[in-house]
Parts: sequence; C-alpha cells; structure tokens
Amino acid sequence: MKSRGERIFNIPVAVVALIVLLVGIHALRELLSAEQNLALLANFAFVPGRFTFAFDPDRIARVLDAAQAAGTMQVEIDRLFLGDGRPLWWTPVTYALLHASWAHVGLNCLWLVPFGAAVARRFGNWRFVLFCFAAAVAGALVHFLTHIDDLQPVIGASAIVSGTMGAALRFVFQADAPLGLGLADPQNLAYRKPALPLSAVFTNRTALFFLIFWFVANLLFGIGAGSLGFVDATIAWQAHIGGFLLGLLGFPLFDPPTAAPQLPAGHA
Repeated sequence: MKSRGERIFNIPVAVVALIVLLVGIHALRELLSAEQNLALLANFAFVPGRFTFAFDPDRIARVLDAAQAAGTMQVEIDRLFLGDGRPLWWTPVTYALLHASWAHVGLNCLWLVPFGAAVARRFGNWRFVLFCFAAAVAGALVHFLTHIDDLQPVIGASAIVSGTMGAALRFVFQADAPLGLGLADPQNLAYRKPALPLSAVFTNRTALFFLIFWFVANLLFGIGAGSLGFVDATIAWQAHIGGFLLGLLGFPLFDPPTAAPQLPAGHA
C-alpha cells in the first residue's frame, strides 16, 4: 500500500529542469521576429563550417564560391551563418537547447522522460547535467567530422536524448533494473545494480536487439529526413550517433561507484 505523500512517479529534478528549460526557450523564441530568430541561430546554433574556417578558410571560400555560382539564395544564408568566421566555442552545447518546432522539442522531451529519468536516477542530478553537456559536445563533434564544409545550422537536443539511450543500455535490461518512470524508490536501488560490461551488451539479447534497432532506425530516419523547415536547419542524425556512443562507451566516466555490500558481523 502506498504511504501518504509518496509519489507513484519519481522524475529526477535534473530531468524536469531540462524539460522546462527546453520548452521555455522555445516558447520565448515564439515571441521573436524572424530576424531575431535568425540572429539567435547565428549565435547559438552549431555551424560546422565556422570551425573549419578557423583553420582552413580557403576551403569554406570554395563552398561560398560554389553557392554563388549556383545563383541561389543559399550563399546569403551561408554567409549569415559564417558570420565573421570566428568559431563560437559555446555552440557545441547551446545548439542542443534550440529546436525547430513544437513537434521537435516535444518529441525530444517525450524520450527524455523514460531514458533521461533512468540515467539521472543512476548518475544523480549533477553527474547527469555533466553527462548532458558531454553528450551534446559528442554529437556536435561527430556531426562536424561528417559535415566539415557545412554552413547549415544544427539544432536540437537529440544528441542528449540519444546519449541517455546509450547509457541506459548499460543497465536497464538487467533483472530488477526496469526502464521507465518506475515506482517511487527513494534509494533508487533498482537502478544501482552493477552495470553491464561493454562486452556483455553484445551478448545480452535484449540489449543487442535494442542496439541494432536504434542504429537501423536512425539510419533510415537520416536517409528519409528532410529539412526541419527553418532556414534549412536539417535533422543531424550523425549527432544522434555521437551522443549515443558517448552514452554507451563513456558510461563508466559518469557512473557513481557501487557501494560494497554490507556483510554480516563476524565476516571479513
């Protein structure tokens, strides 16, 4: 029987705060003019070509020349997002706070509830916040490596969401370690089981099925994806993979040490 005041669902504070932040930022953007939104994207979206310009300006100059020769408006958009050519070092994080539409932010928040909550329960709120930063940067890095000449802005928290999925893969498929909102558990004991070694992920049939499904779904999604509808800001599925790999491979960097079991008195 549930005690008085006990919550059936227990979403960690860090996850609630992140969702409120994402929704709040998008709501504020709805109040801005198109010009103000463009300026916001130019300063806070991730633009791979700006970082390339810092060490190989001739390469980006050729991109602009090709766009100019094509006689389209794309060259004006490219110049806008190139700006003065200086890399904006905060954008590998801030891009994850911006979204193209309510459907975009809503979908990311929907996935954050089960996967983000599971990971935040295990990591704790502050480790979870650091993990989100790292997943965003990892997503930006992989997108950069595959779009080194690109001057289109990248936005969205999907790298963070994918990171939580990769991290969850290391522990949610074990016995008594359920995924989802879960019953209220002040000590989060169900989420403190020893994590699967990376090698075990590939031998655990449920975990392996989830891994294969995730990669196939993202590949198909990336092939069929189009524009997000705002100055050709595209769905950066490579950033999803970067975040996912950070969660899967970097999991031990954020996972708190598991407390040693308490032995009965008289045992060494």
